[in-house]
Amino acid sequence: MKRSKVALLRCENYDIDNVYNTIKKGINLLGGIDSFIKPNEKILIKPNILAGRTPEKSITTHPAIFEAVLRLLLENNINLTYGDSPGFDKPSIALLKSGFAEIADKYKIKMADFDNGKTILFPEGVYGKKFEIANGVIDSDGIISLSKMKTHQLTRITGAIKNQFGCIYGMNKAAYHVTLPNATKFCKMLVDLNRLLRPRLYIMDGIVAMEGNGPASGESIKMNCILISNDPIAIDSTFCRIIGLNPEFVPTNTYGKETGFGNYEESEIEILGDNIESFINHNFNVIRKPIKDDSFLKPLIPFRDYLVARPVINKKLCVRCGICVSACPVDGKAIFLNNGKKHPPEYIYKKCIRCYCCQEVCPYKAISVKIPLLGKFFGAK
Repeated sequence: MKRSKVALLRCENYDIDNVYNTIKKGINLLGGIDSFIKPNEKILIKPNILAGRTPEKSITTHPAIFEAVLRLLLENNINLTYGDSPGFDKPSIALLKSGFAEIADKYKIKMADFDNGKTILFPEGVYGKKFEIANGVIDSDGIISLSKMKTHQLTRITGAIKNQFGCIYGMNKAAYHVTLPNATKFCKMLVDLNRLLRPRLYIMDGIVAMEGNGPASGESIKMNCILISNDPIAIDSTFCRIIGLNPEFVPTNTYGKETGFGNYEESEIEILGDNIESFINHNFNVIRKPIKDDSFLKPLIPFRDYLVARPVINKKLCVRCGICVSACPVDGKAIFLNNGKKHPPEYIYKKCIRCYCCQEVCPYKAISVKIPLLGKFFGAK
């Protein structure tokens, strides 16, 4: 496989002209927009809209990234739509709350259909052989993926590869957590999904990232960069190196390399633009341990609840809204409201599959992922 190219460029604020010029420079370093898209093609712009949240919370791709990409593509006579299927909120509501609908209206860009979809077979997939893909994705000629630099409790990071999970429409995403509760297999399914969709270009918003209890309850941190590539594995592994995380600890990187979909090894990636050393932050709050296949716990299944990391509710922050209960994909729910809304929700850890959907959607940062004391003793991750 030939070396992958990643444009890594300094961008210290969301001033629209600054963002536009930075992204344009990055794409030109990679060969120009004509290298990835033909005139008059119908291209879907796919941001990361986990939920309808304002930009300063660093939960979504910043709208300035979206607007800059719109401007650049419209100048090249490319037909555009945009959309995402968020983990919480209807697509139209989430895109409105997060500021994307207003920008799209300004440029007369239509919202793609992410409420409905079809089953698409992918026989080449190993961990994903069929996917419920939104009509807006199916109806496009190609995708430009706009991800956000964030941590993630299940997959360590959420970046270029993870962003395409939002191409699965509606509540169908929950089914993948149920059928693939193992984090390693879930990561490999994400690679298969990207192998099916094959976005033309991946752009990561790393101007202000999220560290700690991501992807929705962490803390904002300035990283002052934008990353661009047609290789999502190369982007994600570069993100890993910037934050001092071994790329091999993230299964999407290793499986992506194994399937020939991308490169994660440093010698196989050419960094264009600015020197990566100027962005490295070893104090970035992320779990710097490999994701382990939990099959080694099978002999200890009776003690699983005392060993494996699990979601925990901070009763002082919980407002008993019930959003976490709604997000739980487990049949019969692994979390429930006790005595109505008089008390915070409670977990039935024996039913919990550790997908952390509850932690992901909590709007009040009341849920975090913690390893029980006994699990720490046995070196659980």
